[in-house]
Amino acid sequence: MPNISEATRQIVLDTETTGLEPSQGHRIIEIGCVEMINRRLTGNNYHQYLQPDREIDDGAQAVHGISNEFLADKPRFPDVVKDFIEYLDGAELIIHNAPFDVGFINSEFKRAGDEFGTVATYCTVIDTLVMARKMRPGKKNNLDILCKEFEVNNKHRELHGALLDSELLAEVYLRMTGGQSALSLESDDVASSGSASGVIRKLSADRKAIKIVQANTEELKLHQAIVEKMETENW
Repeated sequence: MPNISEATRQIVLDTETTGLEPSQGHRIIEIGCVEMINRRLTGNNYHQYLQPDREIDDGAQAVHGISNEFLADKPRFPDVVKDFIEYLDGAELIIHNAPFDVGFINSEFKRAGDEFGTVATYCTVIDTLVMARKMRPGKKNNLDILCKEFEVNNKHRELHGALLDSELLAEVYLRMTGGQSALSLESDDVASSGSASGVIRKLSADRKAIKIVQANTEELKLHQAIVEKMETENW
């Protein structure tokens, strides 16, 4: 298991592919990564289009809008694998529906050569889909819905794109995990100081207490019935 330094380095990662199953020969055509250190964007991102040496499924192209013609002059995965690994090495990856992206990356590593191992050789992984399902049981938890839930502006997202989706997921993740969602890049002086960017304000002594209204037994039963219905119908 790779070591994560005290200054935690996290990489939010997304891929676009030619189809859904690497076992059927589908390939990665775009990789987008956003780096955070101590929950701050650094601007040290990774973005790469790839020539897959196969046709892109019509359904996949409808999702991301990337064509074989556009990829014709792009490098192949073995051409960039060492730089990609150097970028990832030692980080904690944050991925939405991690088995999909990790499965594709592991497949590309294997094609490039056994010496490259797997994602687990270099990184630990956090799956934000698993996190979201625990926080929002019985609900849909795709990226668009989570952007709406956590008030992240995604109006500019007309098609899927690996780098754009990584940027959106970075903000969603920060809001899911405790509220520090300041994504502006820090200057070197501020970033190295270790000081917190937020301002903590003491609440006024005469602030009125918040009234908490507990659900009654019938309301709890109704809520549970709705949750079970949503789970059954896979909302």
